[in-house]
Amino acid sequence: MENVARQVAARLRERGHIAYFAGGCVRDMVRGLIPKDYDIATNARPEAVQALFPRTFAVGAHFGVVIVLENGFQFEVATFRSDDAYIDGRHPSAVHFSSPEEDAQRRDFTINGMFYDPVAKKVIDFVGGGGDIDAKLVRAIGDPAQRFAEDRLRMLRAVRFATVLDYQIDEKTWDALAANASSINQISAERIRDELVRIFFSPNRVRGWDLLDSSGLMAAILPELEAMKGVLQPEQFHPEGDVFVHTRLMLQFLPEEVSTPLVFAVLFHDVAKPVTATVDTTGRIRFNEHDRIGAQMTEAIMRRLRFSGAEIEATVEMVRQHMVFKDAPNMRVAKLKRFMARPTFGDELELHRVDCESSHRMLDNYEFLLRKREEFANEPIIPPPLVRGDDLIALGLKPGPKFGEILEAVETRQLEGTLRTREEALEWIKREYSLANNH
Repeated sequence: MENVARQVAARLRERGHIAYFAGGCVRDMVRGLIPKDYDIATNARPEAVQALFPRTFAVGAHFGVVIVLENGFQFEVATFRSDDAYIDGRHPSAVHFSSPEEDAQRRDFTINGMFYDPVAKKVIDFVGGGGDIDAKLVRAIGDPAQRFAEDRLRMLRAVRFATVLDYQIDEKTWDALAANASSINQISAERIRDELVRIFFSPNRVRGWDLLDSSGLMAAILPELEAMKGVLQPEQFHPEGDVFVHTRLMLQFLPEEVSTPLVFAVLFHDVAKPVTATVDTTGRIRFNEHDRIGAQMTEAIMRRLRFSGAEIEATVEMVRQHMVFKDAPNMRVAKLKRFMARPTFGDELELHRVDCESSHRMLDNYEFLLRKREEFANEPIIPPPLVRGDDLIALGLKPGPKFGEILEAVETRQLEGTLRTREEALEWIKREYSLANNH
């Protein structure tokens, strides 16, 4: 891909234009990593770029951005520009095509503001990005408050870079971020969601949680998490502290790689504890129905942040079921198999593990379920049914609500191993429902 990017730059150079690699790919190169994509900055106008390459489409031509398709790769080719005042916390009121120096000044952070000349093979750094990479620092270019006013999402991006790269945030940048955090909701929910996902997908996610918390971004975006602070829990089950501390601790115990439903189920599994907390007559703290109410709250939060239907459904199911795990050892085999056959069960088991690890530390239910998973692994956990509706019709039964009841009763005995063949199942139905042998 780098070779193709160099060819795109070379073609611009042949026509007498400047062409540099820009932004994140330069940051990766300086850090000794292979970039995932290459952006190119040039003094060629958008129409000149489109005239030079056979396959292009303009995504933001008035911002001077053209996508060039070359050898199956996509490159964002942007004309150097300087921006007028930003009116809506996202878009400049006007754009002027300009020089590399001015273009660097309008970018977000110094580590993203460097260029690389692929011909001279050297980094061009007008903003001190190289020094900040050495110092492991996320620093806004120019006046941080102005940078954040131009695009409020940059506040979340600062947290994301600090989390993913394990950098500090420069003091002035941090002060401006904390002062403006409450304005983050001017940004579309989709863009906020994407940054949150990147922060919590990072193995360094606890750092992300702490930065979101201390900056005030968490209170603005997820006030439901903020509400967990100071919500006390019964000490014998939760020696670690309040609901907020418990949830943060769970993030620490997650594996490096997580799914969206798993990490957001960790965040939201106890989200209803603040609204359900009561103290019973013995003085014990209770959170009755926090799983059911938490599932409703989780759905509302994830809809607000525009997650996909599938992600919402899976996360809500995990929050709804997270208290059932304590009953697993006492379940009948059929119920246990149905519980374990649900598509979210693998992630739920991980949620249960980190829930225990970060509180009373008793993993007996978890280990019981691991043993069962192994025991059931040799056959499909829910096998094909022994009998179907047309078998019942053949026995002279009329379709209706009774059908479902009979089929479920057969499945239960099949899962528990008392009915093994179609013949046994049909005999059992005739006996159980006193059907004459009329076929």
